[in-house]
Amino acid sequence: MSKHESKPRALTSGTTSGTTSGGGGGLRGRLRVPGDKSISHRALMLGALALGETEIHGLLEGEDVLRTASAMRQLGGETDKGADGIWRARGRGNGGLAEAADVLDLGNAGTGTRLLMGLVTPYPMTTFFTGDASLRSRPMARVTDPLQLMGARFVTRANGRPPLAVIGTSQPLPITYKLPVASAQVKSAILLAGLNTPGITTVIEPEATRDHTELMLRGFGVDVKVEETPEGRASSITGQVELTGRKIIVPGDPSSASFPIVAALILPGSEIVIENVGLNPHRIGLIETLLEMGAAIEILNARIEAGEKVGDLKVKHSMLKGVTVPAARAPSMIDEYPILAVAASFAEGETKMLGLGELRVKESDRLGAMARGLAACGVSVEEGPDWLAVKGNGKRPKGGAHIAVNLDHRPAMSFLVLGMAAEKPVSIDDGSPIDTSFPGFAELINGLGGSIAAVKP
Repeated sequence: MSKHESKPRALTSGTTSGTTSGGGGGLRGRLRVPGDKSISHRALMLGALALGETEIHGLLEGEDVLRTASAMRQLGGETDKGADGIWRARGRGNGGLAEAADVLDLGNAGTGTRLLMGLVTPYPMTTFFTGDASLRSRPMARVTDPLQLMGARFVTRANGRPPLAVIGTSQPLPITYKLPVASAQVKSAILLAGLNTPGITTVIEPEATRDHTELMLRGFGVDVKVEETPEGRASSITGQVELTGRKIIVPGDPSSASFPIVAALILPGSEIVIENVGLNPHRIGLIETLLEMGAAIEILNARIEAGEKVGDLKVKHSMLKGVTVPAARAPSMIDEYPILAVAASFAEGETKMLGLGELRVKESDRLGAMARGLAACGVSVEEGPDWLAVKGNGKRPKGGAHIAVNLDHRPAMSFLVLGMAAEKPVSIDDGSPIDTSFPGFAELINGLGGSIAAVKP
């Protein structure tokens, strides 16, 4: 356990380049956030396997998803954006992927990398993966371990890090695999490997995670069974069936929506409506937590689109109170803990977040990064191996820090939100990673009355 200083301090070598925020008034208006990243990745992959044409409306055109689109083209799929703004994938049929002529460069896309590793496992070909400095630092063993049981072989750097090669198999084996730690990415990688594997592939998860893969596979015509067992939630698919092209409507990404939600909650005078947000029950842990903290969030126009729950969110400035967030909630909000930590900085009392071990192996060590950055902004914070405790006093933190975000888009946006409501502006060293998931973030926030600006070196 470590307790971080509450004295503002610089976290970089003194550079002033990047992005800054501060001095903003209340946010007001209506907005839409970019399409859901998780659904966008999966739509491109399954569309490239389905017979016929798949129309994808509202695809997230962030850097991560565009890398996946490029990778699917390298693997033989036809994927492009039409003049009407609609993305279309023309598939090769299940089992129809081709060996890529070059390395697949996924940039910063950890989701795209892990899911594609599963997708190419049941093919007798070798596929090479690389990415940016952040991706190349991330361990992939939790994905390679189960895929090896299905017959794939891997050549990686130390600790399973990319660049790596997936040596697929012509005789894939169906498995029943119990996840050591709940992870939607690992579950999805195994299920995607099961698509071109004979028999039934089953994944058992100790805690239910987001189920976009299961819902989308059903939509494409795959036999998917989900049941509760004494060991956990079991998801099973029957492999080597044909997928049929379909129309997919991608809802707004709830992870992206979390940033304007928290910004509105902590900025006095705010009242916004975020339209068309995905409200999958396995993705709304942040909303549940904020409601427990006293947030004024109202769900309007709830509906079902393409098998996914969708609604509009009305958010007003609120006085928040600290709560304890149980570890069981982590799978439903694992990407939202950085921005929750910012909300907790403005709350009255301690907010303790449990079960955060997975944050250590995201695009960066998000747990450590948020603890250090909050302390630099004058927030009282304690960090444990898999937990974070933020102690607010119901007032604005001091701010005034310059934060190194380590090429990670979520801490980058989180600290910019904090800076908008802190006593002094907050700057980050590099705002470019934000485009991986939320292109146009600063422009959208500023259009509501926010104050985010680039800083020239």
